[in-house]
Amino acid sequence: MAFLWTLKRLFKCSRETRTIVEASRLYCSSMSSGRQHVNGVDLYYEQTGRGKHAVLLLPGALGSTKTDFGPQLKSLNKESFTVVGWDPRGYGQSRPPDRDFPADFFERDAKDGVDLMKTLGFKKFSLLGWSDGGITALIAAARNPELINKMVVWGSNAFVSKDDLKLYNMVRDVSKWSTRMRQPMEEVYGAQEFAKIWESWVDGIAQFINRPEGSICMELLPLIRCPTLIIHGEKDPMVPSFHPHYLHKNIKGSRLHLMPEGKHNLHLKYAEEFNKLVEDFLEE
Repeated sequence: MAFLWTLKRLFKCSRETRTIVEASRLYCSSMSSGRQHVNGVDLYYEQTGRGKHAVLLLPGALGSTKTDFGPQLKSLNKESFTVVGWDPRGYGQSRPPDRDFPADFFERDAKDGVDLMKTLGFKKFSLLGWSDGGITALIAAARNPELINKMVVWGSNAFVSKDDLKLYNMVRDVSKWSTRMRQPMEEVYGAQEFAKIWESWVDGIAQFINRPEGSICMELLPLIRCPTLIIHGEKDPMVPSFHPHYLHKNIKGSRLHLMPEGKHNLHLKYAEEFNKLVEDFLEE
């Protein structure tokens, strides 16, 4: 019954889904954009702000700067931060190549993101990772402790459980999604291509269930040294609450902040509250 309830919440046409569409329209006139050749691919990025504190935004599954981070690119303090959004390889405007999901796709994204920031000239920076982007951020922070200043993750998990696997398979067929749920991604990829890539993502994330304890990056969490803020929406239908609590327990010195009304896209629906929370943490 819990999964049926979750499915209804995911497919429901609501004000929450409209915030995703609206996020793609929130752009700042001072923003610059371009492509950098990194690890054999041309990665699209957008950059705004002129602060000394560099921040990399890491999007969720199939996500991009256009679909995932409009309110952050528009409204994070431009005097304090230089904010970089990017489209991981095979996503958004970082195509070609076509997206694939080998066993190391999170590791590959982490290396691409870090190397993009190096290419842009940033010697040290913070990470803001949502959903899959949060997983990527965890790996990047563990693998590059000397480069990462601080980290914020939300809607993320370090392992795949049997319950997660059931949920992923329930949302495999995008034709069962509401139009408003599909619209932002279909605008980026086209309807047929979005359905194809999404199904490949489900297979890609499901493969971790075959690893010991379903680990994506469990063994890396003790290597994270940077101050870390974990945010969780208590009404998130995609990520059960045991995931943020596991991260909090296994990342030394981390903080866990719960948003009672927050769902999976809490940074879009509650952008002002989220941005303030992030700015305060990064500026401490």
